[in-house]
Amino acid sequence: QVQLVESGGGLVQAGGSLRLSCLTSIQSFSLFTLGWFRQAPGKEREFVGAITMSGTTTKYADSVKGRFTISRDNAKNTMYLQMNSLKPEDTAIYYCAARYLSGSYNRPQDYNRWGQGTQVTVSS
Repeated sequence: QVQLVESGGGLVQAGGSLRLSCLTSIQSFSLFTLGWFRQAPGKEREFVGAITMSGTTTKYADSVKGRFTISRDNAKNTMYLQMNSLKPEDTAIYYCAARYLSGSYNRPQDYNRWGQGTQVTVSS
């Protein structure tokens, strides 16, 4: 069974940084587009960013552009989310997701493999 496991969440003050990791057991990892989503209490799950199979292209939500950076290491079956200049409104559970090959990437329904999530809390 394919697993995605997020780690690196925690409590940080506004302006601080965190780095999330998503370790997967996906076979042929380099054939999967990967994404990060987040969900705050009472809100819908929202797109944070995505990275192509090769890792050469990334896309971000406007709310995180310039502050967050996604990367992947295909040799380690791992994706990362570097979060800088964190704001209280970034507080949410962060999920990594995977979809086979390319295609639409910014909706939860575009992905069929999900991690369990990691909590990120930013205090003001």
